[in-house]
Amino acid sequence: MNFEGEPFSRMTTQTPSGRKKREIRLLDEATINKIAAGEVIERPASVVKELVENSLDSGAESISVDIGSDSAGIFRIRVIDDGCGMDRDSAQMAILRHATSKITNASDLFSIHTLGFRGEALASIAGVSKFTLITKEKDTGFGCTGRLGRGDGGDYVNNGNDGNAGGIVAGTKIVVQGGDILEVSDIGAPAGTTVLVENLFFNTPARKKFLKSRQTEFSHIYSVVENAALANPDISFSLTHNGKEKLSTIKTDSLLETASYIYGRGIADDMCKVKSAGVFMKIDGLCSIQTVNYPISKQIIISINKRPVTSQAIIRAVKRGYGTLLPKDRYPAAFLNITIDSGIVDVNVHPAKREVRLSREKEISEEIVAAVREALESGNIHAETAPA
Repeated sequence: MNFEGEPFSRMTTQTPSGRKKREIRLLDEATINKIAAGEVIERPASVVKELVENSLDSGAESISVDIGSDSAGIFRIRVIDDGCGMDRDSAQMAILRHATSKITNASDLFSIHTLGFRGEALASIAGVSKFTLITKEKDTGFGCTGRLGRGDGGDYVNNGNDGNAGGIVAGTKIVVQGGDILEVSDIGAPAGTTVLVENLFFNTPARKKFLKSRQTEFSHIYSVVENAALANPDISFSLTHNGKEKLSTIKTDSLLETASYIYGRGIADDMCKVKSAGVFMKIDGLCSIQTVNYPISKQIIISINKRPVTSQAIIRAVKRGYGTLLPKDRYPAAFLNITIDSGIVDVNVHPAKREVRLSREKEISEEIVAAVREALESGNIHAETAPA
């Protein structure tokens, strides 16, 4: 095959005799976004995860997730936060694929300090839904490390107390459907961002067809918010479904208090405090007494540097910490918030950013085993005051 003189984008493939040659071409942006959405946005819970991560990166102190559903499934996802928000230029840039404020070059991938960094989520979501972004930048004098903040789209009149004295400062509203920008306009809004996602997968019927019942899909959404709240006790979270509050936490410095808001006050009687400051990491967590156990490991919830993650190595380490206290086929409940040098954890494994690789996995696992064992041996069951 002679490529000389032919532009790369117009090369054709050699095919067996009798078959039509197919021209190799560059895909258009809309098709690229749909392909990316297939990797990043698997179901409604994926949308919630990506938007909540953006809210966390924006420095939000309060994050609200509102879900609407009917017999046909989830029809509305709204995420509201009080983060740093964006100006119009940044908002328009944010919905472009691979546009991000979180990394600037390849070397940054070896030391990631934010939850998002790939710059794919918003473009992917907007490519397979009706997507509305309302945002207004806080006038703080500091830059925003993330891309999103809070805003609920309601009318807003500046009273001169938010750093924007002198009149009304408009927010920005952007409406995108299937990757096509339908509207960019001014709107009254409080500082921060709201993202509203409707008619998800309207243009990818195969993906929509394989979604489960609304109860199943909402349970996945609940798990996303639950895990984010446990990983970030210092931020308040709320989750509502068809107007009914399903989860609510307050800003606190106590993981136990956050867990008590989610699981109830009685959890304090069943958990031991896990505290460790080892060579490679710091652990702040809870693990159940041996009589509280389950047939699967789903109740072992892990975050690394405030990112909820899955790690079979860490799950095995937690189980090993119990030694002979648990049968081989039983698992404890545990909530471990691990702080670790970002240089030895690789989160750039998959677009969903849930799986991680640890470069010092053996040493880290041994520290977790020791921390869990010490917690159980001390019998230090929590006696802190939990909310009523």
